[in-house]
Amino acid sequence: MQNQEIIQIIENLKGRRNYEEKKASKLGFTSLYAYLEDKILKEKKAYEESKKELEEIKTASKAKNKQKKSCSCC
Repeated sequence: MQNQEIIQIIENLKGRRNYEEKKASKLGFTSLYAYLEDKILKEKKAYEESKKELEEIKTASKAKNKQKKSCSCC
């Protein structure tokens, strides 16, 4: 089963197609499709990890704010 998103990207490469094919073969991929599929998966994974880190930072900052307001004068 082929991903329509990847097929669309391949169709829109136009002049960069030769460059991307050479890069894919240099990195050891059997086809341009496999290379783009891997590239998209890595981008999605990186996005999810950065999103998770951002959530962790937000929760940590909320916890610090709660700890700072322990005195009755503030």
